[in-house]
Amino acid sequence: SSRRYTTHKQLPEEHQMIYEMCRKFADEELAPNAGEWDKQHAFPTEAITQLSELGLMGINSSPDNNGSGLDALAYAIAMEEISRGCASVGVIMSAHNSLYLSPIDSFGTDAQKERYVTPYAMPLTDDDGSQMNIGCFGLSEPGNGSDAGAASTTATLDGSEWVINGTKAWITNAHEATAAIVFATTDKSLKHKGISAFIVPMIDVEGFSLGAKEDKLGIRASSTANLIMDNVRIPKDNLLGQPGEGFKIAMKTLDGGRIGVAGQALGIASAAIDCAVNYALERTSFGAPISKLQSIQMKISKMTTARDAARLLTWRAAMMKDAGEKYTREAAMAKLMASEAATMCAHQSIQVLGGMGYVSDMPAERHYRDARITEIYEGTSEIQHLVIAGDVIKEYQG
Repeated sequence: SSRRYTTHKQLPEEHQMIYEMCRKFADEELAPNAGEWDKQHAFPTEAITQLSELGLMGINSSPDNNGSGLDALAYAIAMEEISRGCASVGVIMSAHNSLYLSPIDSFGTDAQKERYVTPYAMPLTDDDGSQMNIGCFGLSEPGNGSDAGAASTTATLDGSEWVINGTKAWITNAHEATAAIVFATTDKSLKHKGISAFIVPMIDVEGFSLGAKEDKLGIRASSTANLIMDNVRIPKDNLLGQPGEGFKIAMKTLDGGRIGVAGQALGIASAAIDCAVNYALERTSFGAPISKLQSIQMKISKMTTARDAARLLTWRAAMMKDAGEKYTREAAMAKLMASEAATMCAHQSIQVLGGMGYVSDMPAERHYRDARITEIYEGTSEIQHLVIAGDVIKEYQG
């Protein structure tokens, strides 16, 4: 239906069930372990296996391909609650659903979906626990981030195979993934219209290697590394969409991905609020709980208002996507405001806790570190402003 929802209580029953399920899972399985995963840089294999059993690792994919077939609003709600428990688990889930599965769902052939969605929408671990089907997305390169049209990675057709050469940078899930969506230039003379998208298998592929895991400020339980391709050969059929359609596929994918990142940022903001308010109720100063101090109340008000405003923008973008409307501007607004809310809430949460906010005994400092990336990946805040303003100006120009 085209009903618009603004509060959790108004949501349809199915969405409320997802909200409750994800909230319970985050409280019981994620939040108690998130600090340890962060310290150890440990990939949360068991948690991701449980996520897939809950249907969240193929949340938007078709039931024909093992997916849950849920809508973008359900995804936004799930992303917030999962990320409230652990932002690293949130980004693993987001990159897999938004950046890997979604472009194949949208542009893939039936054969591609059968091979690269069906085993991935329910990426259960092999019996020996060694292999899990997780996907990743290779757009950025060491020499280009925001300038996504400048792909120096190349793909050349050689008989019945594409030969790919180049390096992709900052790839989430790199060390756990078994397949990647890779963007490469197939015709340099056409600039961004000469970029094509490919599905590249990552296990036992000659010429394919991974860079070292990046040592990151936050989201440390998720692996980030370079994908290095030296004459990697893939079947001709692994071209995703049409030749030269790569840039379009990337931009469409990032529109949806920004709803996921906005959800992740909302979860971090919510976790920071939980931490600050609970502490303010327990901590006494000047003979009373600090929650009675106006300066603390001002922070709590600013934090919850920013989080709620960003949530409304996120839900709007998701509902527009579900209604089949163009939502590029709205997804950019949601990602921009949610990421800025996450950073502000995490910052203020530390301030409410004082010295306790600065030590790792409390989760506030982790939220602060995790929040920062949300203003950078899947389009920096500066790029979101360009996307939004460009769309507004186009509207006024008619």
